[in-house]
Amino acid sequence: MIIKNIFWDVDGVLANLNYAYFNFLTKHPKYAPKYGDIKWEDLPNVLPISPKYGALELKTHPELGTELDYDFCHSPEFFCNRPLYPNVIDVLKELNQKGYRQFTMSATFDVETKKKFLNNLLGEVTDFLTIECVQHGKFMHDTAKEDMLKDCYKKYGLKAEETVLVDDRIYNQQAAINSGAHPVRMRCEFTTDSPDDLKWIPEVKDVVDFKNWLYKNTTFE
Repeated sequence: MIIKNIFWDVDGVLANLNYAYFNFLTKHPKYAPKYGDIKWEDLPNVLPISPKYGALELKTHPELGTELDYDFCHSPEFFCNRPLYPNVIDVLKELNQKGYRQFTMSATFDVETKKKFLNNLLGEVTDFLTIECVQHGKFMHDTAKEDMLKDCYKKYGLKAEETVLVDDRIYNQQAAINSGAHPVRMRCEFTTDSPDDLKWIPEVKDVVDFKNWLYKNTTFE
């Protein structure tokens, strides 16, 4: 298949959201008394992974989900403390040199805040990387990712069949499929297996692994 466009999910793919969650739970003055002593490997016990997500998510906490999510999003010292995974900048630069159009895609509570954060985090590659954010609730779908993809196809003149979405969340794989794009799932130590009907989706462990998959399984022209 021909692939010319890459849409990167940020959290869990390019940036380590789990790192941000861990620091938030263990160091935020409101939650540190309860979670300050947890270990890294305890994160799935605190944030049970929903089959719908397949990855850690504050909103899945059985009692404090909404409160945790609100406080995290309104605490810049934790919200913005999510470092890039290794090799992200180098891989994005290499793919740009190969001619791929690259985008990031985020749904967020505050578009301007998230865009400012992403422009700072990805400053080395913003000369070619297009950063797209959408306000939660703008579209009818749960994550808005399907609508965002379709909107970007029109906005930038892209062909869905020449596009890949790299995402860690299970429900976003379906968004890619519904939009006509090709899904690839990024896995980390805390992600759970995809359901049986989505097990055909390629899985990669990091951006270098994705790059190797792309070169091996697709063509540019």
